[in-house]
Amino acid sequence: MPTYDELAKAEIAGSSWEVFGPGDQLGTVNLLTPERVAAAARLIRTGHRFNLDYAINAFEPYPTGTRHRTEHHVFANNEFHRDDWLDSFYLQSTSQLDSLRHIGHPQHGFYGGLAADANNEDSTALGIHNWAESGIAGRGVLLDIPRFFALEGRPYDCEQTIALDDVTLDAVARSQGVTWQGGDMLLLRTGWAENYVAKSVEERVEFNRRNKSPGLAQRESILRWLWDHEIALVAGDNPAVEADPVIESDFRDAGDRPPERGVDHSGMLHRPLIALLGMAMGELWKLDDLAADCAADGIYEFFLTCKPLNLVGGVGSPPNALAFK
Repeated sequence: MPTYDELAKAEIAGSSWEVFGPGDQLGTVNLLTPERVAAAARLIRTGHRFNLDYAINAFEPYPTGTRHRTEHHVFANNEFHRDDWLDSFYLQSTSQLDSLRHIGHPQHGFYGGLAADANNEDSTALGIHNWAESGIAGRGVLLDIPRFFALEGRPYDCEQTIALDDVTLDAVARSQGVTWQGGDMLLLRTGWAENYVAKSVEERVEFNRRNKSPGLAQRESILRWLWDHEIALVAGDNPAVEADPVIESDFRDAGDRPPERGVDHSGMLHRPLIALLGMAMGELWKLDDLAADCAADGIYEFFLTCKPLNLVGGVGSPPNALAFK
């Protein structure tokens, strides 16, 4: 594997497109080799299982206002039969996994060089089905940010923008006794999701007017840290994995202009992380129960599985994720 700094010599500087080969559809999920999956399976000691998905509609109203409530309908053909269907099912409205077609780079397009005009409703390139077919399984590692700040006696507020840099990630890992093995899946607990779902609807509406969250800093050093640690997937319990809103960024583009609607991705880590490095990203994962167990036994590694919907050309999906300890 080339280092992140060596990727600067790529045809598209800072991209991994040449690492995994032309036409690649998996990105960093390629790092989950059979040998690494088999080794990770040996982490299962007690057989305890932890659901990492929040329920559908758990984050209603959705903080950005762009994804609406899912409607669940049940019907019966006779007294002893039940069937159901969904309407308005936004695949990234709750715990989610972003496919590689989700976010592109303003200069270079989508992962592998897919042009923006080719990433349309008729295209299936980079869709979530690729990960559904390959399967996602391996060693998961949890970094528990609120507990680390509390241990250090530092103030922490999950309703504020706190940009977590590579130095902080290293400090949390040392505090928890975490080492890295390559091909790991990083779960970042910020406390944002458990705080949001505990609010009433009225409190959520008020909070969404001032929504902020801790998360990864928009720094090139974070890209270097994730790539050089060979992280196969990074997921958080916050809306974007990265800090929100963007305060300082290494990724501003001079030609950026606010979109007509939706989230302004200017300066966001999403662009280089997904489009250039091809990294799998998950958001709004349910990490509170797993974090409590890790804190109780001092073991922050586990076997992790993630099975997105086999929706051909899908842009996102609930992760259907489980941690086994």
